[in-house]
Amino acid sequence: MRQRRARSNPVDGVLLLDKPRGITSQTAVARVKHLFGAAKAGHTGTLDPLADGLLPVCLGEATKFAQGLLDADKSYRAVIRLGVTTSTGDMEGEILSEHAPCTDAAAIEAALGEFRGDILQVPPMYSALKRAGKPLYAYARAGTDVPREPRKVHIGRLVLEAIAGADVTVVVTCTKGTYVRVLAEDIGQRLGCGACLAGLTRTAVGGLQLAQAVSLPALDDLAPEDRPALLLPVDALVSALPRIDLDSSEAGHITAGRPIARTASPVGPLARAYGPGGEFLGLVAGETEGRIVPKRLVSSAPVPAAAVENGGKA
Repeated sequence: MRQRRARSNPVDGVLLLDKPRGITSQTAVARVKHLFGAAKAGHTGTLDPLADGLLPVCLGEATKFAQGLLDADKSYRAVIRLGVTTSTGDMEGEILSEHAPCTDAAAIEAALGEFRGDILQVPPMYSALKRAGKPLYAYARAGTDVPREPRKVHIGRLVLEAIAGADVTVVVTCTKGTYVRVLAEDIGQRLGCGACLAGLTRTAVGGLQLAQAVSLPALDDLAPEDRPALLLPVDALVSALPRIDLDSSEAGHITAGRPIARTASPVGPLARAYGPGGEFLGLVAGETEGRIVPKRLVSSAPVPAAAVENGGKA
């Protein structure tokens, strides 16, 4: 095993990690943070210990822009175990009931069709959602059931991939806040045999794909000086937003926290801003009458030369 990198230079960027099963997302993030010697690290949406797959890890300045992927659609390959219900909605919980599974492909296809589009989900008790300052899983572990309001989520894609005995594999693309465990339970209820989640792999977050990700063992085996080459730039987190390129004077105002006027090319609610050298400056927003205001900037954004020559004022 190679020697770990000591903390030294700032590390900014996004690592696409293939999280293994059996560890929490926070454990995976802590491992990546240590290997890169980063001052700050975070992720863009929790994967349960049962799940594996794509976990984008934000390092340094990238943590400022994680919300973009927290709100993005996510895709999964899920294995649903028909005929079994558990206390947690997955195979890690206590088995509550067992019935003969429905293995009729037509019936399964029909059931899946009822869960495409906008649906209502009741959040599971074994979740980190809070009630009166306590996560729901704390109530569940104490044997207390807390009333929960259904929430609207959107299932953009739900495709039957395989049936192998009691296990049904589906491909799912869904919005933020969707619980695939609950989707599995609801499909089992619709089929009349019950179901739980037996396996889950996250395959995409927004436009980022699992095929681009690196495993923890592979990352660990790399020499410290080779690891930064795996990082995506900070703006990879917001690549879906429109881009605006600023000249030196405009960039000087924005990086100093001041608005600019650009009535000829208005900006929408949120856009990526770049300086005259193509450097990513952060996010800006358009306001009425053509004003563009800074919203979230990278700390390392260079001040354009024109701004320096004018005492820091563009």
